[in-house]
Order: sequence, then C-alpha cells, then structure tokens
Amino acid sequence: MPSEAAVLSLNHTCSPDSEVKVLGQMREDYADILNLSALQFVAELHREFEDRRSGLLGQRITCQQHIDRGHLPDFLEGTREVRESDWAVASIPDDLMDRRVEITGPVDRKMIINALNSGANVYMADFEDSTSPQWSNIIEGQINLRDAISGTIDFTRTDGKHYQLNDKIATLMMRPRGWHLDERHIQVSGHPVSASLFDFGIFFYHNANTLIQRGSAPYFYLPKLESHLEARLWNDVFSFAQEYLGIPHGTIRATVLIENVLAAFEMDEILWELKEHSAGLNCGRWDYIFSFIKKFHNKPEYILPDRGQVTMDRHFLKSYVNLLISTCHRRGIHAIGGMAAQVPIKNDPEANEAALQKVRQDKVREVKAGHDGTWVAHPGLVSIARDVFDQHMTGQHQIHRRREDVCVTASDLLTVPDGTITGAGLRHNVNVGVQYLESWLDGAGCVPIYNLMEDAATAEICRSQLWQWVKHGAKLDDGHTVTAELVRQVVRDELENIKAARHGGMSPGGLPLAARILERLMTASHFGDWLTTTAYEYLD
Repeated sequence: MPSEAAVLSLNHTCSPDSEVKVLGQMREDYADILNLSALQFVAELHREFEDRRSGLLGQRITCQQHIDRGHLPDFLEGTREVRESDWAVASIPDDLMDRRVEITGPVDRKMIINALNSGANVYMADFEDSTSPQWSNIIEGQINLRDAISGTIDFTRTDGKHYQLNDKIATLMMRPRGWHLDERHIQVSGHPVSASLFDFGIFFYHNANTLIQRGSAPYFYLPKLESHLEARLWNDVFSFAQEYLGIPHGTIRATVLIENVLAAFEMDEILWELKEHSAGLNCGRWDYIFSFIKKFHNKPEYILPDRGQVTMDRHFLKSYVNLLISTCHRRGIHAIGGMAAQVPIKNDPEANEAALQKVRQDKVREVKAGHDGTWVAHPGLVSIARDVFDQHMTGQHQIHRRREDVCVTASDLLTVPDGTITGAGLRHNVNVGVQYLESWLDGAGCVPIYNLMEDAATAEICRSQLWQWVKHGAKLDDGHTVTAELVRQVVRDELENIKAARHGGMSPGGLPLAARILERLMTASHFGDWLTTTAYEYLD
C-alpha cells in the first residue's frame, strides 16, 4: 500500500483543476512532511496567489526596462503620505524583543542543532542563499526543522559524536526562497509552484501550532523583495494561511531583508504593508551590492570597483544603512545589521586574530549606527558579536534612537563609489565564483573559501561584476581592457590554479561544469537575471 504522499506523486487528483503532483524522489521518510493535507495547503496557496506573483515578476521586467531607458529610481510620490505620517507596526513579541545576535545558515541537521545551541538570540534557518535547492536538501531541511521545533532532533556523526538540543536555545526564524524561484518538483495543474509558497506552506502547515504551544510563533525572513507590492503579497499570504489553519490574525511576524536597491526607496511602504505582521528590516548587504550592479548593468557610469573595495563605509551603503535604521526606529521596530563574511581560521592564529578584528570593527560600526542586532554565519563568532553589542547597547534594543539626524536623498542611495578594477580582483571573482558554484551544484550552498563565507549572494557579485566589466570594456589598473576573451582565459587559468591547490584532485564533472556555466553568464550578450535559476537546471 503506497503512502499518502506516494499516492499524490502518482497523479492523485481531486478535480482537473486541483491536481497535485510530486515529481521529486519520494523516500519513505518524506511521506509525512509531504502528506496530502500539507500539499493541498500548498496547492491552495498556489491557486490563490500564483497569478499575482507572476504579475509582480512581470512588473520587475517593466521596471528594469524603465531604468534601461534612463529613468533612475526615486521615492514614490504616490505613497508620500505613508512616509510622512505617524504610525507604528505591531508590538514586538517577547521572544523577539532582544535580537542582538542572530546566526544564519543552512538547514542540515547538525547545523540546526549547533545554531540553536550557539548562544545566539535568533537562528535564521535558511532555505535561500545558503542552501543549494536540491530536492533532498529542501525536504530534509523541512523534516529537520519539524524535529527541532518538536524538540526531538538529534544527530550522530560517523565517529560517534552525538548532537542534541540544549535546554536553552535560540528563537527560530525561517527564510523561504525568493518570489522569482520555482519549485519544479511540485506541480499544481501542470505548473510548478512558487518556491516561496512551497517553503512557507510546508513549514507553516507542520509547525505553526507547535511553535505557538511552545510560547513562540511562526517567524520569517523575507528575501529579495523589490517593492511594497511584493510585501503586500506576502501579507495577504500570511492572512490567508492564518485563516486556513484557524490561527489568530497577526500571529505571524516577518523581517524583510532590504537587499535590493529599489526596495531601499520603499522601506516605509514595506513596513506599512506588513504592519500587523512586521518584525522589522535587515540590511542584506551582499545581495544589495549585487542588486546595484544588476539594476544598472547597462549603464557604464554605474561600474563598481573590485568587490573588496565596496565596503560599508562607502556613501551609498552608509546612506542605505542610516535610512533603514531611522525608518525602523520611527515605526517602533528592529533594524538588524548584516553579516560579516569572515570565519574563524583554525590553523593560523595571527590570521585568525586579524579576521576576528575585522568582525569586531564591523559590529562596532553597526551598533554605533543604531542597529538593534547583527548577523553571524559561524557559532565561533557569536560571542564576539555579543560582546560588542553588550558593551554599546545596554537594553534589549535601541529603538529609542530615532536617528532624526538622518536625511537620505535618492542621490545618496545612487552615488557610485570610486576605486579601481584590478587583475587580482578579476581573478578572485572568477576563482571564488567557480569554486562556489561547484559546491552549490554538489549540494552545499554556504561555503568557506579563502577564509570568507561565500553564499549565493556573494557569488552573484562575482559573476555580475565580470559581466559588467566585459559589457562596458572596463579598464584594469594596469591599462588592459576587460574583454570576453580575457575572462575566458582567466577561467582556464584559475581552473588550473584550483586544481594545483588541490594537488590535482577534483571531481570530473563539478568544477568544469561550474566553470562553463559561470563563463557563459559572464560573457553573454545579455545579463542573466539569476545565477541560481540558470544553475538550477543542473540539479536533481
């Protein structure tokens, strides 16, 4: 007798308009998480919201065309009243009052246990930039979170080391994938469902009531929003989902990552749309830099220098940070800082101390600017971030700091930083981009490379910068012009360098495939919207 989910995968049909198919591999342990009721909930979300999602994705294309024709983004005249009037979002839940240190990372079993035990206030379980969306990663991640929320999660390594939850753990938040992504392994009426709705729907259906019973609630991080209308869609999803499961309106809370330059012009409006469900905003710095390149990729006057020179003290990034903090505090909610990319270096104490010092400096900058919390990507950095915020933030947050000194204009957000483009920067982008994509294709979405934690956002910077430099014939600091042929040569050279660093060992398909995908994206005549949507076709 097949399981309920297995029946579904064999074209279980309630009516011609409600057919749900599971196209991914169905293992016995997937049957409960993908049961008929949970998938029917996802199907209801799809039917209710897919047309609006598709329409909003179409608006992204129209907006890009508008920018390409020379119209730069600005604050919206039609929503001036929202920005200028006095209002506040919903009150803060007790277990989100103190968010001074948040740890982020993928949803494998050991990572979840370590993150919840890390001493951080919040753990953001990430189905997005730090998780490669292999079918097994997504479904096992949902199983792992269900077990963590029920308190039954444990893990034993092959060497016998056992992991289980401490008595005191971090508050859980979950980040689904962005609106632009599909989950091709689930179809409703012959069409793939939104990855956002699938990730949210499966998590919410299985865990909402358990979280509430345990004194918390379903908390989310929302990635890659480009407008307040996309926030409105999420708010309507939340309202629908709560009504569907009989959960009080306003139980869900969500923090929006401002990681798109267009969203920076609509921070007030985004908070307004999520007003009853809002948990604040976060500075998603790496995706924000990528979005700056992406939105202005056709404009030669918007070429950015080497990634390493685009630091948070640059005017356009400092302005974005200040605007986010002042906007959140005016509305009575948290402004969360971004993630320093450094990771502990175990075999080099001197290099390790230098890396940790950069983390301290970054967190001091954030807390002094007025952030109420910050991100780390490694448990070893939790205490460093906590020490900085404990020293400079005596209360649970600093929302009382209204930052009324802040006055950010459109010009401030669009100021292009000066700097140089170097051969070393070009080679680094290629090298890191190829190595990251190799790992992503192999199932790992969060990878330490050269002592920095790379994820999909930083890989997007690597490949989009190179496309931009090729497109506009950027000059290196030694006078050479960046061309498609130069990039192809660097790809060949860096493949040999990576192979040599590994003493000749590399997978027969992974690295060359990653190089081919990345090279194609970096030298194409048209800018590819997303590295991950292109590479997704190569995943199981």
